[in-house]
Amino acid sequence: MAGNSEVVAKASRRRFTVDYKLKILDQADACHQTGELGALLRREGLYSSSLALWRSQRQQGILTGLTPKTRGRKPNQQSQLVADNEQLKRQNQKLSKRLQQAEIIIEFQKKLAEALGIPLKGESNE
Repeated sequence: MAGNSEVVAKASRRRFTVDYKLKILDQADACHQTGELGALLRREGLYSSSLALWRSQRQQGILTGLTPKTRGRKPNQQSQLVADNEQLKRQNQKLSKRLQQAEIIIEFQKKLAEALGIPLKGESNE
């Protein structure tokens, strides 16, 4: 009683690129003779349901239907808004500090000009 000791490898899911799907759809659309489409599907190892799905995806729009969808978590819009808000707060603080420094310098220049008796432009003597 010799059993089959051969280990079968675990099958992995096939993934098809957009270019491959479009190439197969073009070939399928070119099939006009009886049996040509079946021969194409057998040669490529595809099911007719895959072909129907790809056709509907192509009809909906190549970019949306045939591009693979990314897996995993979707980017959180709220966290992006929080990050942008923090960046704007830091920028506002930096600009406020520079404004304060500029106002101090201007005030010093006014006092120096007044002490030296130099009239400033735009200042009216009443």
